[in-house]
Amino acid sequence: MDARELISAGKAFLGLELGSTRIKAVLIDPETYAPLASGSYGWENRYEGGYWTYALEDVRTGLQAAYRDLKADVARRYGVTLTTMAAMGISAMMHGYLPLDRDGRQLAAFRTWRNTTCGPAADDLRQRFGFNIPQRWSIAHLYQAMLNGEDHVKDINFLTTLSGYLHWQLTGRRVLGLGDASGMFPIDSTARDYDAAMADSFDALAASRGCPWQLRDILPQPLAAGEDAGSLTADGARLLDPDGDLQPGIPLCPPEGDAATGMVATNSVAVRTGNVSAGTSAFAMIVLEHGLSRVYPEVDMVTTPDGKPVAMVHGNNCTNEINAWARMFAGFLEALGQKPDMDAVFTAMFRAALDGAPDGGGQVLYNYQAGEHITGLEEGRPLLVRGPESDFSFPTLMRVQLYAAIASLRVGMDILEGEHVTMDRLLGHGGFFKTPEASLRVMAAAARTPVSVMETAGEGGPWGMALLAAYAAQRAPGQSLDDYLASRVFAGQAVTTVEPLPEDVAGFSAFMKRYLAALPVEHAAVAHVPA
Repeated sequence: MDARELISAGKAFLGLELGSTRIKAVLIDPETYAPLASGSYGWENRYEGGYWTYALEDVRTGLQAAYRDLKADVARRYGVTLTTMAAMGISAMMHGYLPLDRDGRQLAAFRTWRNTTCGPAADDLRQRFGFNIPQRWSIAHLYQAMLNGEDHVKDINFLTTLSGYLHWQLTGRRVLGLGDASGMFPIDSTARDYDAAMADSFDALAASRGCPWQLRDILPQPLAAGEDAGSLTADGARLLDPDGDLQPGIPLCPPEGDAATGMVATNSVAVRTGNVSAGTSAFAMIVLEHGLSRVYPEVDMVTTPDGKPVAMVHGNNCTNEINAWARMFAGFLEALGQKPDMDAVFTAMFRAALDGAPDGGGQVLYNYQAGEHITGLEEGRPLLVRGPESDFSFPTLMRVQLYAAIASLRVGMDILEGEHVTMDRLLGHGGFFKTPEASLRVMAAAARTPVSVMETAGEGGPWGMALLAAYAAQRAPGQSLDDYLASRVFAGQAVTTVEPLPEDVAGFSAFMKRYLAALPVEHAAVAHVPA
């Protein structure tokens, strides 16, 4: 069949992902897995009432807009109306706090992964469980709400993530993929379920504070990749497509988090594989062959979509400051009477970085628009510091911008190196890699290992989600996710690999010494510069 026939026959697969700044939809071919059409919608989080949040009405509006854009792309390319597909799946940014009562009413503002307001709760739970509980995790948000004495806690009937919420709205099922669930509460990889001993321990803690529920009753049921996660209801079809063209009954795979879809999109779900996602936030994920020797607050322990243990190093801040400087440069061009092409602006910034001083020329830059737990900042203040004799040229400033975007990752990766965690390959994806020559060189220098991108790296999370939908529909009996991806999706995939250059490694290391030494300056900025 050609593409038009595939779409008309309902044989394509759909992936939707709600990222931090863009909601995306990708429809893929069931045999080549190449994108057939796409849609998107831009949005931004808000800082309200002391929390980074998105309004659920904006969630619904944005999801509908991205799907409408996809439908329009299908109609424009193929002259058909999109009405059904073989399977679909939804993913979103991980973690956070989205509590609902028994009638499905929202009890508190959606508190996203970006918030760093749960320090006491995270510290207490880390000690109680003997397991790292980052501030971003849903259980840390829940316990912090308990410690704060927030009245709504007693009324919680369902606590979920953004992908879990939307999957529930589309199917009526309160479930969650293992990867996303592992950012809510620790997962037992053997049982492919929440850790029973830790859940019992938390129940005792909640009971002592008068909570009328038990944890496993309010959390979504974890499901491994490929398991039945329900199908699109009539209400769900109308939610996604208010025009009424989309038909109910489409199977959905388990909803996932953006970290899990990044693993899938880079074929990094097998042991000793790793991927680094760099966009609004930055995180490196390595599938482990052995556990870590102890608990590290800087390293999250999560899972692949099929439950393998993964060490995750997460930085809250990555490309936002690069984006801010790009907008400033565009404004300068407008002041000169020019009409800036933003793609050209970003390309110029990244390419110029290769001509900058390898050590950053004496500059230190913190891209902290939000707090950064790895370096102990509960809030952020973007900050550039330089000496009077520093190299303040455009190329060197751009190299420092790229260094700063991934500096927090290096702090966590130092820990993994000390634990003798090894990788057979590290693959990159996300907006940071849209200009691969510069981004790969800088990432290779930071990781001190070869870094690769696939030709599909630009497809990202929604494409990875579509692949999970395809796996649920197409897998052979007993076929593992890593075998399916390696044999059916990525066989023969073109890969670009960059080896770390000695001068770049030395330069990045010199920059990191200044970066860590000057952290008190950033702390002082948080203390003395209003948000």
